[in-house]
Amino acid sequence: MKNIIFILGAITIFSSCEMALKDHDDHKLQQKEVTDSLAKKSKAISIEERSEQLKAEGYETFHYQEGDTTYLMQKYFMVFLKSGKNRSQDSTEAANLQIKHLAHLERMAQEGYTSLTGPFGDDGEIRGIVVYNTPTLKMADSLAHLDPMVKAGRLEVEVHPWWTSKGGKLK
Repeated sequence: MKNIIFILGAITIFSSCEMALKDHDDHKLQQKEVTDSLAKKSKAISIEERSEQLKAEGYETFHYQEGDTTYLMQKYFMVFLKSGKNRSQDSTEAANLQIKHLAHLERMAQEGYTSLTGPFGDDGEIRGIVVYNTPTLKMADSLAHLDPMVKAGRLEVEVHPWWTSKGGKLK
């Protein structure tokens, strides 16, 4: 009986030590994550530096402070995709154009030229929007006109400059 109690006690002590070591390792991992996060923040560039980088790349920016928060504003270009004059394609041709249209939009997103894209949920004249992240209106307009739906006349583009906070998110 003493042997069984001794073995059970040893197992309990061993398990407790193993759990303590795991807790210690978890704590060390958490400390490392905090340290890494702080190091990343210290390496982060200031808003003024980021603004200067963007300006050097041809983008228009400004920054302002509201309370404790500083906002870096950048000019983007909102493209309204409107119903075009040539919507007479048959269903097969329209479907093929749609596939090419979506591929074009995907390419623009992959290459970093767009920040937000989507259709409207009604059947109005404005079919959708694309927010271009380009330095100039001319560049946004040129990229929008590369869209196969626009080339075919099924869609037309209307481009407007649009200011928003850099890195902002929809909520």
